[in-house]
Amino acid sequence: MDDWIEVALLTLLAGGAMPVGALIARFEKIRPDWLEEEFRHSVVAFGGGALLSAIALVLVPEGSSNLSPPLVVVCFSSGGLAFLALDVFLASLHSPVSQLAAMLSDFIPEALALGAAFASGSSAGPLLAGIMALQNLPEGFNAYRELTASTEIRARRVIVAFSLMSLFGPVAGLTGYFWLAAYPTVISGIMLFAAGGIMYLIFQDIAPQVKLERHWAPPLGALAGFLLGLIGQMLTGG
Repeated sequence: MDDWIEVALLTLLAGGAMPVGALIARFEKIRPDWLEEEFRHSVVAFGGGALLSAIALVLVPEGSSNLSPPLVVVCFSSGGLAFLALDVFLASLHSPVSQLAAMLSDFIPEALALGAAFASGSSAGPLLAGIMALQNLPEGFNAYRELTASTEIRARRVIVAFSLMSLFGPVAGLTGYFWLAAYPTVISGIMLFAAGGIMYLIFQDIAPQVKLERHWAPPLGALAGFLLGLIGQMLTGG
């Protein structure tokens, strides 16, 4: 199989975890109610932990490897400020989609990096795609819950939209494979920009949703999500 076809398939499968997570969120029903509520908070925490692992273990190390300290500061800070501006804009529209923004800002840079990795001859592509899928699953779950709870968008439309968004994976992966592999500094800048944006979203929108009075299990989801990324990073030889 040609490398570019493998890149397209792997990134499509990784993106497909987003609508799968939404489907699980749609049909998931747990009784009693207190257990269902704790489960939902735990999934939010797990997604936050997975995003934090993406920052600490993939986006920042890979992004900072090709840039000078001043450029690292500029790219990372710009990402946080850009997502702050986006958050203010969405608040003015009464459209809370923080989980959705976090999901895409994590998925697209990683897909770019996966394509570039294939172009450079790395053998870690399939495992990286698997890690991306495991991150997208809880993020799709959380984004579905957030959209259906705070908007009037029908559940079916959300799932269809998530399915269409999974196509961003092959587009980003092939872009990294064919064009950006020759410009590692550009990929690094994109990854750090995304890392700054995700960091802002974690502490502005995602982490506050985790706390649940008189329940202590949800924060363990954050630990599990970060551990997922750590194990994946170790398996890829990082």
